[in-house]
Amino acid sequence: MGKGDTNDCSTETDLTEKSITPVGGFPHYGEINEDWLMIKGCVGGSRKRAVTLRKSIVTTTKRSHHEPLNIKFIDTSSKYGHGLFQTLEEKNKFLGTLASKSN
Repeated sequence: MGKGDTNDCSTETDLTEKSITPVGGFPHYGEINEDWLMIKGCVGGSRKRAVTLRKSIVTTTKRSHHEPLNIKFIDTSSKYGHGLFQTLEEKNKFLGTLASKSN
């Protein structure tokens, strides 16, 4: 679970200070400023549908469900276009000064 800080997306192997919001924000949603929870797998439904989390009635028996997760990298590149950069600083360093920004 994250807190919406600027350094909430760092892992043990990726020490880059970045937030969970991708470059340019999430499509049709925007930036994440509140607490967030990362879910393994997928969630069906529309984009902004509320998701209710509850304890399972049936006990899990798979061994993979009980092993701790080891997250190595969280992708925060843009979800539009090619998504080459993880942070805005990395993008500005690569592109340099743009003609539209020089005035």
